[in-house]
Amino acid sequence: MAAKRDYYEILGVSREATQEEIKKSYRKLAVKFHPDKNPGDHEAEDKFKELGEAYEALSDPDKRAAYDRYGHQAFAGGGGGGGGFHDPMDLFSQVFGGAFGGGFEEFFGGGRRQRSGKQRGSDLRYDLEITLEEAARGSEKELEIEHFGPCGTCNSSGSKSSGGTKSCSSCGGRGVVARQAGIFIQQTTCPECRGAGEVVSDPCSSCGGDGRMHKTSRIKIRIPAGVEDGTRLRSTGNGDAGVRGGAAGDLYVFLHVKEHDVFEREGSNLFCEVPMPFSVATLGGELEVPTLDGRASIKIPAGTQGGTMFRLRERGVPTLSGGRKGDLHVRVQVEVPTRLNSDQEEKLRTFAESIGDHNSPMQESFFQKARRFFDL
Repeated sequence: MAAKRDYYEILGVSREATQEEIKKSYRKLAVKFHPDKNPGDHEAEDKFKELGEAYEALSDPDKRAAYDRYGHQAFAGGGGGGGGFHDPMDLFSQVFGGAFGGGFEEFFGGGRRQRSGKQRGSDLRYDLEITLEEAARGSEKELEIEHFGPCGTCNSSGSKSSGGTKSCSSCGGRGVVARQAGIFIQQTTCPECRGAGEVVSDPCSSCGGDGRMHKTSRIKIRIPAGVEDGTRLRSTGNGDAGVRGGAAGDLYVFLHVKEHDVFEREGSNLFCEVPMPFSVATLGGELEVPTLDGRASIKIPAGTQGGTMFRLRERGVPTLSGGRKGDLHVRVQVEVPTRLNSDQEEKLRTFAESIGDHNSPMQESFFQKARRFFDL
C-alpha cells in the first residue's frame, strides 16, 4: 500500500498556514479537481477525495493539532481522520454552499448525484424552569412536547404501498433548482420535493407522504445534581421525526434556575444572611441557620460583630463532576430591638454608661482614623 501524502503538501500550504489560507487553497484546488468538471478522469477524482480528507483534518483545530503531533497515525483508529472522513461531495457543499445556495452540480454544468428521500428531523428546544433545590439534588421531570412523530399508518414510509417513490421531475433528483442571476447561478431548495430529490407516487392518506404527523408526546428527562442556570441537556431522538423514515432530531432542554428566597449561588457555593439577636452577638451562643438539607446551628463567639461570615463545609451544591460539595457561607446581621418598655430602656442606658467606649473596638478604631475630620 502506497504511503499517504502529507496533508499540508496535498493542500499546497505550509505548516504555519492560517485557517483562512487552508480554506482558500482547498477552495481553489477542489474546484480544479471536482469530478463534475473532469468527467471520466479517475486521477482527478482521486485527487478530489484526497483534498477532502486533507481539508477535513486541517480545518478542525483539534484534528490538526493531533496530526501535527502524530501524523497519519493520529487517525489510525478511524476516530477522526483516514477512513472516518465525510463524503468529499458533502464537504465540498459545506464549504461552497453558502455562496451559491447549496449543491454545486449546476455550477459545473450538470452533475446528477441522487439524494435519498429520507431527511433527518429538526432539533427542538424546550425551556424548563426548576428550583434551586431541584438543581442541587437532581430530579426527574416529565415534559409535554409538540413535535412531528412517525406516521403509524404507513410506518413512516410516506407511501401507501411502502415503496411508491420516484425521482422528482422538477429538480431531476438533485433536491435543488437553479436559476440564472447575472453571471451567477443561484440554487434554491426544490419546492416540489422540498430538497429530498424524490416524491411519493402514492402518498399516505394520513401523513400526506411525509411519513410523519404532528403529535403531542410526554417524555421524561433526568436532571443531574449540580446543574446551573443555562445548562443545556440533550435528549437524543426526541426532536422531530425525520421525513419518510429519516433519523429523528434531538430535543435540547435549557434549564433556568429560579431565584431563591434565602440563598444566592456562586458556582457550587451558597450564601445567605441570617439575623442574629443582640444578646447572642454580645454573650455568644448557638444560632440556628437554614440549609438546603434542613436546619443547622453555628456557634457564635461572644462579641461577634454584624457582617461576620461563618462557613459550613459541604452544605452547598454538588458539582456535576461528582466531586466535593460546595460550602454554605452565612453572614450574620445583628438585630437591634425596636420595642423596649421603660424598664428595659433604663437598664440599657445603665449598661451603656457602664461600658463607655472601652468595649467598642470597631467604634474606637473608626474614630482614630477619622479624628482629623472632627478636628477641622
